[in-house]
Amino acid sequence: MASLKVPATVPSPSEDAEQLRKAFEGWGTNEALIISILGHRTATQRRAIRQAYRQAYNEDLLKSLDGEISGDFERVVLLWTLDPAERDAWLANEAVRKWRPGNRVLIEIACARSSEELFAVRQAYHARFKRSLEEDVAAHTTGDFRKLLVPLVSAYRYEGGEINLTLAKSEAKMLREKISDKAYNHEDLIRILTTRSKAQLVATFNHYNDAFGNPVNKDLKSDPKDEFLAALRATIRCICCPERYFEKVIRLAINGLGTDENALTRVVTTRAEVDLKVLAEVYQKRNSMPLERAIKGDTSGDYEAILLALLGQGA
Repeated sequence: MASLKVPATVPSPSEDAEQLRKAFEGWGTNEALIISILGHRTATQRRAIRQAYRQAYNEDLLKSLDGEISGDFERVVLLWTLDPAERDAWLANEAVRKWRPGNRVLIEIACARSSEELFAVRQAYHARFKRSLEEDVAAHTTGDFRKLLVPLVSAYRYEGGEINLTLAKSEAKMLREKISDKAYNHEDLIRILTTRSKAQLVATFNHYNDAFGNPVNKDLKSDPKDEFLAALRATIRCICCPERYFEKVIRLAINGLGTDENALTRVVTTRAEVDLKVLAEVYQKRNSMPLERAIKGDTSGDYEAILLALLGQGA
């Protein structure tokens, strides 16, 4: 369930665009006004505001925002103002350019989006960067990570709920064999994770647990320091239980040595219109603290204010 709250009565896009322009005028930027508008509009409404702003002032709203605000607050506002597919394309490009084995952004985009959403990301990537996401991933990753990530970002999984129990049993056995042999990069293991529907994979993982007494992710922890095994586990968690996966990302972002603002920003902006309310409930159950309070204790100023707005405060 989304956390975003939109007022019962929303001004027209041209009125919102005019108010945003006023927020940029004068000696200082009116950050509170920016938050009160953009922090309480849906993707469709934000898109209409950008169009109205360009028509009225012959300038991209993103460019105006970039010139007026800075730091973590700027990153949240710019990412949030983008269409979801544009945002994911931007995040994917950043992840590719700065790729390292511990980066999970590409896995999140490939596995926690629907097939249609991932297809839209690939289209947005084409339009913005004049290259395909697949070719950039192939060019910037290596070895086993390339074997996993290229088919993940290329996937168009079946979205229906139908499952084949016979297939689930046979592929659970196949996964067990490859994991027992420590053949973690075997083509069959990669093929199963990157092509099967999410419903089919859940059935396979459930049978794995029932037949072999351990969740598949537990058996993929033979070497906790192995980043490829961590990537496989992240793939499975994003497919099977994205709420738990993203709760952990938020928890580590807040509880680590210093706040990981990029991770916190990424999860809040990408999940606020999807399931951030559910993530907040999972977070409170896991940590015995409301997510809002944790964010208040770890952030400040306009950055804190926009995060709390996207969590559903205000409006």
